[in-house]
Amino acid sequence: MVEKQQSNNLALYILMFNMFIAMAGIGLIIPIMPKFLGTFGAAGQVLGFLIAIFSFAQFIFSPISGSLSDRHGRKKIIIFGLIIYGLAQLAFSMSTHLWMLFAARFFSGLGAAFIVPPMMAFVADITTLERRGRGMGLLGASMSLGFMIGPGIGGFLSKISLLFPFYFAAGAAVFAAILSIFILPNPAPSISVEKLQSRKENLIEQLYRSTKTPYFIMLIVMFVFSFGLANYQATISLYVDQKYGYTPSQIAILITVGGFVGVIVQTFVINPLFKRYGEMRVILVNLIVAAFSMSAVLLVDLFWTILLVATVFSTATSLLRPAVNTLVSKLAGEEQGFAAGMMNAYMSLGNMVGPALAGSIFDFNIALPYLVGTAILLICFGITGFWANKNKTLLASTRTT
Repeated sequence: MVEKQQSNNLALYILMFNMFIAMAGIGLIIPIMPKFLGTFGAAGQVLGFLIAIFSFAQFIFSPISGSLSDRHGRKKIIIFGLIIYGLAQLAFSMSTHLWMLFAARFFSGLGAAFIVPPMMAFVADITTLERRGRGMGLLGASMSLGFMIGPGIGGFLSKISLLFPFYFAAGAAVFAAILSIFILPNPAPSISVEKLQSRKENLIEQLYRSTKTPYFIMLIVMFVFSFGLANYQATISLYVDQKYGYTPSQIAILITVGGFVGVIVQTFVINPLFKRYGEMRVILVNLIVAAFSMSAVLLVDLFWTILLVATVFSTATSLLRPAVNTLVSKLAGEEQGFAAGMMNAYMSLGNMVGPALAGSIFDFNIALPYLVGTAILLICFGITGFWANKNKTLLASTRTT
């Protein structure tokens, strides 16, 4: 029993490291994107569509990776995703035309799709219901830590060369893959062989089956939440760059401080919150906080006030995603790979539509993405509250003490 727990802890730490590497690879290019795209004569709309095509690839391949991890185990899928992700980062840096940027970002999204859902399912495999929130919180903390440190690393490495952050991200992903080959355990998924043999579905069939699950409304919540969140994430660097002339270092600080607070919350606060209030109440409160802090960005103009608002927003979103992930995992039973894949697919769909819209309306008026994002988050709050009120018994069954 002790040896199994030690093996599970080792697996969780390796998963956290892999998630950190993947998210740092995304985060470290954020401060340099305005100037990097400037070398192609591009701005907000192109950035929005680059983020959208990344999410489009995740939308297509996340259900596939989740199902494959149920069939073949989580480890092989994670390693494959890390290698593809690293090579795609390298290809992005070597691009000389816009179409090459889009192709590289598509393969980056494919790689990410084979990383995140198997990791989430892996955590569910090695944790009990009582410890599920802690596991998801630690995985989320490593995600936030990657986003936090990534921009700082990107801003620093960009002083060496504008392309050097991409080289660093590629090397780190390949290193994580090699580490996983030799150290990451490979536990068998909990789903039965009979179910695996009876379910060989394409993407459309998987999406349809997701509508029949007890957690379907939470998938919709993830889509709507991600849609609103993406409006903020896709344009914040452009917003402060155009309105206030912030440097890559200042942009990095805005993102880094919020990420640091998010890491603390997800590491030390989130599990006690889940136990005391339940995941649903955490979701509802933080949807409201995220909505109003998003619109508050438009009402402040000093660096420290923008930093404060951005930190509040980041903290709220740091609580939201693990809460939704944990609740879905508790309701998914033995189909953890399928549930994780669908969660990432719906999230990616929101991330795909959100940046494309945000980039376009940003070029029309730089305040519109934040107004639209606030409205979307408030709608999400209404949908979630209505569903929670109608499913009190179901939600009570997921509560742990």
